[in-house]
Amino acid sequence: MFKGRTLLITGGTGSFGNAVLDRFLDTDIEEIRIFSRDEKKQDDMRSMYKNDKIKYYIGDVRDPSSLKDAMYNVDYVFHAAALKQVPSCEFFPLEAVKTNIMGTDNVLTACIDANVKKVICLSTDKAVYPVNAMGVSKAMMEKVLVAKSRNSSAKNTTICGTRYGNVMCSRGSVIPLFIEQIKAGKPLTITNPNMTRFIMSLDEAVDLVMFAFKHGQSGDIMVQKAPACTIEVLAQAVKELFDADNPINIIGIRHGEKMHETLLSSEEHRAAIDFGKFYKIPSDKRDLNYDKYFIEGDNESLIMEDFNSCNTKILNVEEVKEKLLSLKYIKNELQNWREKNESISYRGKRIYSKTFDLAVEK
Repeated sequence: MFKGRTLLITGGTGSFGNAVLDRFLDTDIEEIRIFSRDEKKQDDMRSMYKNDKIKYYIGDVRDPSSLKDAMYNVDYVFHAAALKQVPSCEFFPLEAVKTNIMGTDNVLTACIDANVKKVICLSTDKAVYPVNAMGVSKAMMEKVLVAKSRNSSAKNTTICGTRYGNVMCSRGSVIPLFIEQIKAGKPLTITNPNMTRFIMSLDEAVDLVMFAFKHGQSGDIMVQKAPACTIEVLAQAVKELFDADNPINIIGIRHGEKMHETLLSSEEHRAAIDFGKFYKIPSDKRDLNYDKYFIEGDNESLIMEDFNSCNTKILNVEEVKEKLLSLKYIKNELQNWREKNESISYRGKRIYSKTFDLAVEK
């Protein structure tokens, strides 16, 4: 389906962009365009991949003119550019508005003007019942994509969204922080031991985008049925993988954080279509003729609970460890840690041998 096609990834130097490159570079895709504002990360990526299929474009989703140049002859777009850190968005909410909302509108306008066939916008569980600036901006991003899909012709450009929870080991996420704290001999800092978060791998994030690409109609939002775990279980799993005995310090909930995240609101859950591993939230096709909604109702509406990180499958320590050991990042970190410490004994036991053997088997 991508044979001879050109794909553009906004925010393409991030973790998601790298995962897409790993998935697509060895296929018969014609060209992958990396669009981002960070020339250093682009240069790092250029040195890492050394592949003529990759083309690099310096630009900002806030700047429509830079998008216009990058969209020429593009067939498909994965829109991943965003401000994602909850604390920074709390302190600079207008910056989240400029990137996550206005930037998305710029991307979709450029796609429509360039007759891009399909664009997939990446959202987050924090967009559901949002309590922080990042979540609010992503919720508005979803409203923008639905409105844009309603007002543009799906015959030319199909606009879909995806929504998922925490991506393990992505840039700025908590697992790399735990590993750095273990390396430095510091306590592992957790907000609240009972806080739950959805967890998924980067490969699963790409799978969700591909599902949306294949099955989504304009205005649809696709959601993965991800498992979850508590922050305490996640920290303990990382400690056991690294044979570490660092203490765990509870620091309290930070600005704008929730105890639990939600992937489907109760209202969305009522309308969602179950695809097994995924949900599809169909596009809202209503028009601006409000009068009929005062005299017509939906007699078949069901009361549904939301789909959140408490009522999904909750993983225990061993299950989280198994999931972590499937990640290349974790395998590399384990190997580096073993090589550094292979001749060191700590309290009478060798660091890492058991964990590393298990990682190699995976």
